[in-house]
Parts: sequence; C-alpha cells; structure tokens
Amino acid sequence: MSPRSKIIAAAVLFSTGGAAIKYCGFGAWQLAACRATIAMITIVLLLPEARRGWSWRTVIVGFAYAATTLLYVQANKHTTAASAIFLQSTSPLFILLLAPLLLGEHATRRDVTQMAVMAAGMALFLFGMDQPSATAPNPRLGNLLAAICAVTWTLTVIGYRWIVTRGSSVAAAAVAGNLTAAIISWIMAQPLARGRPGDWAVVVFLGVCQLGIPYLFLTRAVPKVRALEVGLFLLIEPVLNPIWAWLVHRETPGPATLAGGALILGATAVRMIFDVRQPPPVPESIPV
Repeated sequence: MSPRSKIIAAAVLFSTGGAAIKYCGFGAWQLAACRATIAMITIVLLLPEARRGWSWRTVIVGFAYAATTLLYVQANKHTTAASAIFLQSTSPLFILLLAPLLLGEHATRRDVTQMAVMAAGMALFLFGMDQPSATAPNPRLGNLLAAICAVTWTLTVIGYRWIVTRGSSVAAAAVAGNLTAAIISWIMAQPLARGRPGDWAVVVFLGVCQLGIPYLFLTRAVPKVRALEVGLFLLIEPVLNPIWAWLVHRETPGPATLAGGALILGATAVRMIFDVRQPPPVPESIPV
C-alpha cells in the first residue's frame, strides 16, 4: 500500500468506532476494557518502538490517552455517533486555548477566527440537543462526555509533542494509555457479562482493526506524506462515522448536530489549506 492509501485506510477504520460500539451488547466499561486490552496487545506486537522509549513522561501522557479512550466509549453509548465524533473534533479549539500555557505558543489572528467558528459549532451541540433514541439514550450526558473527551485528547496530542522532544516513544504512550484504560475498566466492569459471540467479535474488531492496525498505518505513513494531506485525509473519519451509524443502526442526527459538525470540520479544513500557503514556523522549545 502507498503511504496515502494507508492514511485513508486508517481514517476509514477509525470511523467504524461509533457504529461498532453501539452494536456491541456489553456495557461501556466491559467494552472499553476489552477494546483497550486487545489494542494494547496489537500495538505491542505490530510496533517494535512501542516496546522501548518508556519513561515517566510516557506514563503521564498515557493517563490522558486512557481518559480519552474511556470517554469516547462512554460518549458513544449515550449520544449519537455524529455528536461524539464531531465534539471530539473540537480538540483544535482546546489546543489553541491551552498551547500558550503548556507549550508557550500564542494564538494568531487566524487561530482566533478558527476558535470562534469551532466554538459556534460546539454551541449548536450543547443548545440544539438531539432527542433520546434507542442508540442515544442520554444525548445530554453523552455530549458532555464527548466535550470532555476533546479536552483529554488535546492533552494527549500536546503530550505527544512533549515526549517526542524528550526522546520518548509515542507508541509506548499509546500502550501505557491502553494499559491504564484496561485496568480501570476491568475493575469498573465487574460483574462481567458473558455476551454473545457477536459481542466478542465486535470487541476484537475494535481492538485490532479500529485501533491497532490504523495506528500502525499512521506511524508508517505520516512521515512520508505532507501534513496538509494527512489532516485532510483524516477528516474522512468524522465524515464516515455518522454514515456507518446510519447504515447499521438507522441513527439519524438532528439538524443542529449536522450544522455544528459542518462548522467544526469546515473550520479545520479551511485552516489547514490556508496554513499550507505559509512557510512553517520555527519550532519552539517545549518546557518541562
């Protein structure tokens, strides 16, 4: 496969998460435990770099990753797949807010414009709430969890930058995060449900195909593809995610959700296109 094909394949596999989580009959904690355990094993087996480069920084970033994966599962069990993925896609908004504090990077005028558009999109989710349904029984709680998930994913992304500059492995941080998520989830999931064969097939799919293999594809392909192309190809995930949920569950997000998602994804895509026209900034040192 070419590098671009790997990125597209990763985005398509990532996008199946919402529909698969809703299909599985396990509770959120048991599903998260199985998913994290299988993903951890898959990443360790497929990526040699995941077995080295460990440090205390790796563990810290792993906590943020663990929170993200747990919140993502919980959000998808309560709200629509569209709301969960679109709200998580607001992470650039929180990066802009936290970067001055954590990275010493200050927002530009273009940053502020993007921030305003994404904030408007988030407001549509919070004030134009979807009605409860069989696959989204508590949209208000699910949307709140998805918004918090955007914050923890922001901390994970910033943490990745931090540990790379200190010689630690991003793959190791993913393993640490999945290990942490698995430990917490196995404790919270008691007593365990026996489940149907289809439930076990879904959690294996989530761990191997929705998390593990896409992570391998991105690790191998991203260094060989322009950043703009990577970002645009990965926008396939939030576009396809609600489509899979509609095809499998006939889950239909409301107008406010679709409008909010369009604002969030549009702001991200336009920003990436504008950024590619400017030379990259000189990297700044990241404080310990």
